Amino acid sequence: MEPSPVAIQTKDLANRSANRTALLDAVEDVLFGSIAGVVGKYIEYPFDTVKVRLQSQPDGVPLRYTGPIDCFKQSLASSGIRGLYAGISAPLVGAAAETSSLFFFESLGREALFKLGWADREKGLSLPALWATGAFSGAWTSLVLTPIELVKCRIQAPGVGSGGVPLKPFGVIRDVYRHEGIRGFWHGQLGTLIREGGGSAAWFGAKETTTAAFYRMAAKNTSSEAERRDILLKPLPLWQQAVAGASAGVSYNFLFFPADTIKSRMQTSPVGGTQSRKTFVQEGAAIWRQYGLRGLYRGCGITCARSAPSSAFIFMVYDGLKRRFPLQ
Repeated sequence: MEPSPVAIQTKDLANRSANRTALLDAVEDVLFGSIAGVVGKYIEYPFDTVKVRLQSQPDGVPLRYTGPIDCFKQSLASSGIRGLYAGISAPLVGAAAETSSLFFFESLGREALFKLGWADREKGLSLPALWATGAFSGAWTSLVLTPIELVKCRIQAPGVGSGGVPLKPFGVIRDVYRHEGIRGFWHGQLGTLIREGGGSAAWFGAKETTTAAFYRMAAKNTSSEAERRDILLKPLPLWQQAVAGASAGVSYNFLFFPADTIKSRMQTSPVGGTQSRKTFVQEGAAIWRQYGLRGLYRGCGITCARSAPSSAFIFMVYDGLKRRFPLQ
């Protein structure tokens, strides 16, 4: 069986890594992943703010926003464009941590498959193996991401501050720690784990699947094996890289969006009150009883719309930096 385009690419990456230290590879993943994450976050943040405000609307009262457009209009009218970027400092740190962790743990997962003998370094990784390393990456990244997301969601959601004063990152951190201790920062961890584990498998998997399809199209009419391999070892045109990255973002968000909705509701619930906080299952059941499936996917459209360009830029920036500025 002839190797797939992705197998050839991952074999080339494995051979490149074999001649370098593990430390350099780790530094590249963290540095370039952080830069890519910050770029992506500036693109998507206003849409993310709208998504959280749609998701966190309380039960038992009329909905404050009728949809994404209405939420945009109300947000702009009340606080302007700066309001849509409220609290971006913590998410920028989170985006750098999330994206660098995703690429770092994904590379670690690839190396683990080679070390355990479950994949051949000479043949490279198959597409199913790449989906598996994506899931591995997301599961570990969720532990890093849950506390950052908790702070972000509480800042973005309306009505969680006192006296109408916007919440600040350190104020949220102090409040959570005072009432719930260290464990309070991982409130909603199950939702993040489901979203990141499954979503990251789809994120990396969709990107690699789309990339492989483009390479197969490009190599279809080649006349020799050398010509074919030459095509497969070159980067795709930018528009094809963008499409592959965009497909990753949409797949990541759509498939596991209900887990993200439940997580956002859990993380924006009040702390320090007499009422006990709901578990993941209890929160999900409450949304289902009142709103059904539409409630679990509230804000999904705008999330997929912002994740397409964001993920496209993340992968293009990360892959471009890896190719053009390899650390020596």
